[in-house]
Amino acid sequence: VQLQASGGGLVEPGGSLRLSCAASGTIFGFSTMGWYRQVPRKQRELVATITRAGTTIYADSVKGRATISRDNAKNTVVLQMNNLQREDTAVYCCRADQATNIYWGQGTQVTVSS
Repeated sequence: VQLQASGGGLVEPGGSLRLSCAASGTIFGFSTMGWYRQVPRKQRELVATITRAGTTIYADSVKGRATISRDNAKNTVVLQMNNLQREDTAVYCCRADQATNIYWGQGTQVTVSS
């Protein structure tokens, strides 16, 4: 299974970004898909996750500004982030869980700066 993330880039404070992640390979069905982020010298942190049934979890830091969604038929997960702040700057990675396996995408850089 491979995860391909896209949609990162440079955005001004207050702006928006849409991150997409598409899975390919031998897929039976992902239980949970999600987005995590990491900055240098800090641990990777959860941004948002969504189960196959659509149950979502958001980090407190992004609640009200982020929306995660998925398409089970297409094996994609999307993170829409609005009102981006400088502290949202990080490498964002998508994750997909299938049975006992956890798959990670390669990461996409999001930089919030004026």
